[in-house]
Amino acid sequence: MTPAWWTGRSGLIIPFVLAAFCTYLLVGVLTMEVPEGTATPGPKFFPTIVLIAGYVVAGLLVVKYVREPEVAEPPRYSEYEDVSDQARAEAEAAALVPHRTFSDWESVLWAAGGLLAFALLLIPAGWIVAGALLFWCVARAMGSRRPLFDVAVAATMSSLVYLAFGVLLGLNLPSGILGGL
Repeated sequence: MTPAWWTGRSGLIIPFVLAAFCTYLLVGVLTMEVPEGTATPGPKFFPTIVLIAGYVVAGLLVVKYVREPEVAEPPRYSEYEDVSDQARAEAEAAALVPHRTFSDWESVLWAAGGLLAFALLLIPAGWIVAGALLFWCVARAMGSRRPLFDVAVAATMSSLVYLAFGVLLGLNLPSGILGGL
């Protein structure tokens, strides 16, 4: 029996969601009212870069998933591994299922918790602190297990974003507890 074309291509959902977000961003950029005499690069510059990059990434993901479907394989145990009979029976039962999906709920919770903490802390703690926490949580969600290194990179990235928006674009991001320094 030949598997359906969609087998292993459930990842196509991500580029379609990304393309929908980029389309929403494109509509916002096209309908944005920019006052006369606005200095370059202007308020449309960064959103345009983000939406172009988003469309490129979405297109590359579509090509990848169409050319190389990712069919999930159940774990296989050798006869020498110390695995319980129940785990072995579950693996054998999973092998009979034609396609299974796997979710890493710990990663989802780290990313969602980081986003929630960012939203709650943005005004009182400021961009640099809240952004660093968000970057750190996303790194953790993606599997990084070097907390000190991640904190250093997160603080650096958050500070660079703060400087880019504050200095290059003249936008005011919340400074929070670091405002007087």
